[in-house]
Amino acid sequence: MKKKIFYWCITTLLVVGMAGCGKDSGEDSMDESVTDTLVSSSEDVSAAGSQDDGTASETEDPAEKEPAADNPESPDGASDSAAGGSNLLIVYFSVPEDVETTDAVAGASVLIKDNEKLGNTEYVAKVIQQAIGGDLFRIETVEEYPLDHDPLVDQAAEEQDEGKRPELLNHVENMEQYETIILGFPNWWADLPMPVYTFLEEYDLGGKTIIPFVTHGGSGFSGTVRTISGLQPDARVSENTLSLSRNSVADSEEEVVSWAESLGLSQNE
Repeated sequence: MKKKIFYWCITTLLVVGMAGCGKDSGEDSMDESVTDTLVSSSEDVSAAGSQDDGTASETEDPAEKEPAADNPESPDGASDSAAGGSNLLIVYFSVPEDVETTDAVAGASVLIKDNEKLGNTEYVAKVIQQAIGGDLFRIETVEEYPLDHDPLVDQAAEEQDEGKRPELLNHVENMEQYETIILGFPNWWADLPMPVYTFLEEYDLGGKTIIPFVTHGGSGFSGTVRTISGLQPDARVSENTLSLSRNSVADSEEEVVSWAESLGLSQNE
């Protein structure tokens, strides 16, 4: 009887393990990174916008898939690009998952800050802006993404398979004023989220510097830095990148600030 129970347990573990595999063994599993897990905040982080053949070097893990106002916005939604005259734009895509529908509530993927729900990438972007200034622009789509985990996973995979370019809700009207673009995104199925493709194909960033940062579930940048170089071949894609595991975002503020300051781009007086 004990042997039967033992064999039954082993069989069950094997079935569960197979079911948990991602779309491809080399890709981030959607449970880990596609959902761009929530950060809900306890200290204030607010502050004052297709090819894979690029040649830029990447700083990435050994292993390697948000919205816009007519002008970049400050964290409270107010447009500040025209008034501020900044030459630095922090662009990010971040779709928060509905924390109440997942078991991530008690896990390391959720962070409590001022009772405000924030995606990992959104949180990092706001910490960067607080540290060095610049204008903030969130890439958003006309069609809203599902907030529940499983439908979001399915839609992200379908968009990637179809090479879809989701229509963006708003746009940067004064892109010419920016010399540097800090671009943040989650790793979705070992690629850029498709709205980031839309954003990069909408503008000619030739002559500008693009500095990528990524939040991920274990696969780092994958090939996304090369992809950015392929989409913007006349831009300079920086090698000074930032890669953060979703499990470390909660404790990443010091690391993010240190990285942001190392860029030498501070707009703060």
